[in-house]
Amino acid sequence: MVTVLTRDVVAARKELPRECRVAQWEPGKKGPWFDELSFVDAVVNLAGAPVAQRWTDASKRNIKESRVRATASLVEALDAAGSSRARNARRPAVLVNASAIGYYGTPTSGEVDESGGAGGDFLAGVCKDWEAAAEGASSLGVRVVALRIGVVLGRGGGALSRMVGPMGAFVAGPIGKGDNAVSWVHVDDVVGMILWSLDNEAVSGAINCTSPYATTGKGLAKTMASVLGKPAFAAPEAFVRPVLGDMIELVVGSQKVFPKRAVELGYEFHYAKLVPALERALVADE
Repeated sequence: MVTVLTRDVVAARKELPRECRVAQWEPGKKGPWFDELSFVDAVVNLAGAPVAQRWTDASKRNIKESRVRATASLVEALDAAGSSRARNARRPAVLVNASAIGYYGTPTSGEVDESGGAGGDFLAGVCKDWEAAAEGASSLGVRVVALRIGVVLGRGGGALSRMVGPMGAFVAGPIGKGDNAVSWVHVDDVVGMILWSLDNEAVSGAINCTSPYATTGKGLAKTMASVLGKPAFAAPEAFVRPVLGDMIELVVGSQKVFPKRAVELGYEFHYAKLVPALERALVADE
């Protein structure tokens, strides 16, 4: 059985299958939800405030705290699970914790894999602290996996929904020249890597969750336009920067990231190439 920890139990029950157990969760605070971790085999942590918003001092603080504090709470609950005296209680064996390729900073210097060091910008600092909080579970005997997720392509939201213009009339192309590297991943492979990480005891530490074949901002927009049969229009960086503020680095920053450990450990991608991934994400159900 899957147990979902959520701050909004009512909304979650409306969205999730009946088979899912739903429990109230308040990140950063102890509560009855601690007991839930005593009866599961594994924990997947995807919690965090949206990064794709205008960055202010307040939003940046929330982006960081929502990740680091929530993860630290989970590790605390994992510790408590190991000392629970409840019947059949045990500590989960694995924690799969989300992270992001922002760990490497922008721009990256050439292609990087999991051996690359942390960058020095805001998101790199967030990811570094996020992973450090998760790594605390290792001392409890829990296998920890940090999935460094790239730009996710999928239906119903994310990067693609922001690139499709009103009524699907056009594709919003790259900002600026579009020669920045974009390391993407289809949402089916995000789910695939999570399940693979749960089941494969050889998987631990940092894992780049990206396609082996990065593209560019221009390449993503042109391929997307081709798949949809729509024109694509680029936006001058000077026009967009005042609107996005510091967050523009997410759009124009260059990150060419290779999933070396996933390839070496034998993960089989559902969508390694861009065209099939976009066809699945954009037109599969039309």
